[in-house]
Amino acid sequence: MTTNIDLVAPEKPRYDRAEFLASAAKFHQCPADLGWEVAFAGRSNAGKSSAINSLTKNKKLARTSKTPGRTQLLNFFSLSDQQRLVDLPGYGFAKVPLAMKREWTQQLETYLQERQSLQGLILLMDCRHPLQPFDEQLIEWALSADMPCHILLTKADKLKRGAQQSAKLQVEKTLRERSGKLSVQVFSSLKHQGHEALIAKLDEWLTQPLG
Repeated sequence: MTTNIDLVAPEKPRYDRAEFLASAAKFHQCPADLGWEVAFAGRSNAGKSSAINSLTKNKKLARTSKTPGRTQLLNFFSLSDQQRLVDLPGYGFAKVPLAMKREWTQQLETYLQERQSLQGLILLMDCRHPLQPFDEQLIEWALSADMPCHILLTKADKLKRGAQQSAKLQVEKTLRERSGKLSVQVFSSLKHQGHEALIAKLDEWLTQPLG
């Protein structure tokens, strides 16, 4: 039986070749837990799907909507036979019954705690409203699991350059004492800002030796 330890690190992925692989409503419905995987997480209005579409140069790859909370499945996109991106359900969406919110929170936590192929977490936050309570909860989970976490301060086009850097410095200052596994950058899907830094981080995680 093949395990992650048996796999040889692949070459850098081609993000413009990303294809939809599968959706999972429950953790047990996820694709085989082998290879390298990076998950995108964030509040419903943080721009997760837009960031994935911008990264892959495919406006239709990840579903986007003006209605927060439309991503209510774990959506997997293949970059190669061994590499994947995952669009996680947006948290904090308003027009969803409380019972459904609890169910999705449970599925999200199970995925983050048990998925062996998960190599890192991209955590998206609106640069104007960073470090909301559930953002902090995900950061604490990442730290407790010794999981690298790269924060995208999205919608940077909504702020002037100086305000963007001020927001980034403030988040870095808040997180400075926690761990070296946390990193921060500004990002704009609309203006294609920050793609090089994001790709460098994804390349690092999706090609690192396993085991």
